[in-house]
Amino acid sequence: MSERKRFLLRLDPELYATLERWAADELRSVNAQIEVLLRDQTRRAGRLAADRSRDPGEIEGRRGR
Repeated sequence: MSERKRFLLRLDPELYATLERWAADELRSVNAQIEVLLRDQTRRAGRLAADRSRDPGEIEGRRGR
């Protein structure tokens, strides 16, 4: 697996709580959920190559839905 870029992200506590609930519904970590959301939006904006898209939940060993 390739090295992943790490950086600090500050979020409003209410937004974080919302992301946390959403991630739990999708059986993902908050980090994976944020990556899914960012990846989806960059793909929709035409800024992400299709061959590089992947579900970060697969990387973390997410259980099937």
